[in-house]
This record gives sequence, structure tokens and C-alpha cells, in this order.
Amino acid sequence: MTSWNKNGAMEGRDIILDSVADGVFTVDEQWHITSFNRAAEEITGISREEAIGNRCCDVFKASICETDCSLKRTLETGRPIVNKAVYIIDADGERVPISISTAILRDALGRAIGGVETFRDLSIVEDLRKELTRKYTFGDIISKNHEMQKLFDILPEVAESDSTVLFEGESGTGKELFARAIHNLSSRRKRPMVVVNCGALPDTLLESELFGYKAGAFTDAKKDKPGRFTLARGGTIFLDEIGDVSAALQVRLLRVLQERTYEPLGATEPVQADVRVVAATNKDLGELVAKGVFRQDLYYRINVVKLTLPPLRERMEDVPLLVDHLVARFNRLRGKDIVGVSPEVLAIFMSHDFPGNVRELENIIEHAFVLCRNSVILPEHLPHYLRPLAEAAAASSGVASMQELEARFIRDTLRRHNGNRSATAKALGMHKTTLWRKMKRLGIEIPEKSRRRQSD
Repeated sequence: MTSWNKNGAMEGRDIILDSVADGVFTVDEQWHITSFNRAAEEITGISREEAIGNRCCDVFKASICETDCSLKRTLETGRPIVNKAVYIIDADGERVPISISTAILRDALGRAIGGVETFRDLSIVEDLRKELTRKYTFGDIISKNHEMQKLFDILPEVAESDSTVLFEGESGTGKELFARAIHNLSSRRKRPMVVVNCGALPDTLLESELFGYKAGAFTDAKKDKPGRFTLARGGTIFLDEIGDVSAALQVRLLRVLQERTYEPLGATEPVQADVRVVAATNKDLGELVAKGVFRQDLYYRINVVKLTLPPLRERMEDVPLLVDHLVARFNRLRGKDIVGVSPEVLAIFMSHDFPGNVRELENIIEHAFVLCRNSVILPEHLPHYLRPLAEAAAASSGVASMQELEARFIRDTLRRHNGNRSATAKALGMHKTTLWRKMKRLGIEIPEKSRRRQSD
């Protein structure tokens, strides 16, 4: 009779568990699985018969099983864990994103007899996130910013032409990525793209690097050396930091752009330059022309199509997208399974001006990957210069900091659009009535001058 009651109770428990949409399993004190519901079978691809009796780490192969088991931590501390994002490996060897919650399993007398874990399949959420990322991706460039989207729209037309392109923008804004996008979209994409950092070499070396030399041109010239213009024949040459080129070399570059020819050092005949020139600078070339530092005729030659890249501080809506992209990239490079950054870290990022732009954010994420040993990047994993922001984030609650973050983001966007709500809503990707409701909830007011302008 007792045996029948026990089996009946077990069957009743299984029926209840099978009606739950989330995966559920329980373990005993030796970590052997004692129950495994139908949703767990569907998410993992592992049958109940295969799972029960085996150790949970052998069944799930989760990203945290060996280093930071949540169920083990709950059994050691007595504290449950709620909705922690991790990955498991299913029966087909595929990574499945899930969120897990853990608790202690107790008997009728309240004694701990094992643990229980529930988990939810996040694959649909992950697919939606990837779809959203693809929507705001152009080649290797990721942005939902309105100004960047306008650049995305015209890049195919710019690429189809063979005109010289000039990118202006601060260091680290992605000028080389845009240059590569133009090359990859152009009819020259099957030929090389050659990159030259004009600010990294002294003038004499830069000249030989660009144009090459003939054997005997100088003492150590034992044999011919092709220059970058020769190596890029049929393709694209990207002249980065062209604003640092000396006046003498500017004359030679002007000849290449005007006559489409150049002469290697020591050569007696010109060489045809079958190459598209894309240039970039972090300086204001117009201002350098006004000062007499940069040749006006060369400026007009390279300024056929000028594209200005906004700094990261003017497109902070891109930070979450870029963080996701960089975390995924470093996971592949480092063989890790970091899910993302904590809300506190995101608040720190959104409060930072990023003088080094996207390159600085990339370095910060790489630094965090070195120190992070669990599944989420926390404030203590960030570089020391961000610690004051981390301490400020720690001083406020998570909810408050996220509200402050949203308010600051909206205020910054309003300021960039001179208080124009319609333009601000468009930049934020929301309807203006939604923006108005958010502004009321967060106590954001439009400056009186901007309010009068809108009513005019």
C-alpha cells in the first residue's frame, strides 16, 4: 500500500510537471537527476529515460556546469537564483540559449534532499535579437542611428561610382570599415583593397611605400619593390589619416588623382594608376586648407564625395547593439560563453562619452573578457578609469539607474535635435506620442526656447 502511494505520488508529480511550459528537473544530493519533465525533453532533445539517473552536468553540458554551477551555489548558500541566462548543448550538439532558476528541494519535514532547476528556451528571443541586429547592420558596421542609416542608404550608389571618397570623423569611428564596405560593394571587389596609414610613417618611407622603387634607386635598393598603388592595381587604396601627409608628398598624390599616373623612385617612365582612392582623416581638412597646411587643389580632388561619420557619443542608441556584437565576437575568438553585460555595466557605458569611440568600446569589452570568469560582465571587470562611474552606479538601485539612463538618453537626443520632438522620436525609432508619454513619466521638459520654436 505504501509502495502504491509512493508510485502514485510520483506519477501525479510527473503529470503536474509535464503540464508546465518550462523545463524542470530535480537532482538528489549526489547530483543524479530524479525527474525530468516533457518540456525539458523538448528543449534539450534528451529523453526522460536517458536523463534520469545521470549526473546533471553530463546531461546538460551548460556553459556554467564546470565553473559556476547555479544549482550548486543555491545548495551551498540557500539562496535561489532567478532567470540567469546561460547556454546548454542539446542532443544535436547545438548551443541553446536558456534562462535558469534554481531552488532547494525539501521533503515534507523541510529537510534538503536535493535541488530543483527550471529553465526556459530563449531561442526565439535570440532569433529576434539577431534579426534586429541584421536590420541595423551594413557589412561589418552596426548602427540604428538616423545619421548612420542615411549613410547606409547612399553607400551602394557611392560604391558603384569610381569617384574618390573622403571620410571625415574622429579616430575610432569606423572609417576603415566604411572604406571596406565601399570596396566590397564596388565592381573592384575581386581585386585587392590596400590600406596605408599615412600618419604612421615618416615622409621618405611613405613615398617609397606608396609608389615603390626600382633597383639601384638608392644604396640599399637591391631589387625592384612594388608600391601600394601597384599592389592595389584594379582595386582600392585606402589612404588613412591623409591630413598628416607632407606638402611634398601632397604634390605627388595630386598627380596620381589628376593624371592617373605615378613614377616609382628611380623609374624613367610613368606607371598607369588603375586604382580607386578612398581617403580618411580625423582632422578638418577645410581648416587645414585655410591655414595653408593642406593643398587646396588636392583637397578638391579627394573631396569629390565627402562622408562624415558621427562620434559614438552622438549615437549612444548604438551602444547596446555594439556591445552585443562585440560580446558575440569575443566569445568566438576566446572560446567563452559570456551572455552579455549587467544593467549596471550598460548604465556605465551610457554615462561615458567614449572619446576613443567604437575602438575604445571594443578595448573595454576585450579587457572585461580577460577578467570575467562567469557568464555576465560586471562593473569590477571594467578598466580602472571607468571605476568612478561604476561606483556611482553601485550607489543607486538598478531600477533607478536604468530610469536615469533612459532619461539622460532622451535628453541628449532632444538636445541634438534642438528640442524637436518629431525629429527626436524618429531618431529613437518610436512614435512621438510614445516619446511624449516617456517624457512625462521621466519628468523631462523641453527648454522654453525650443518649445516656442515648435509652436511657431
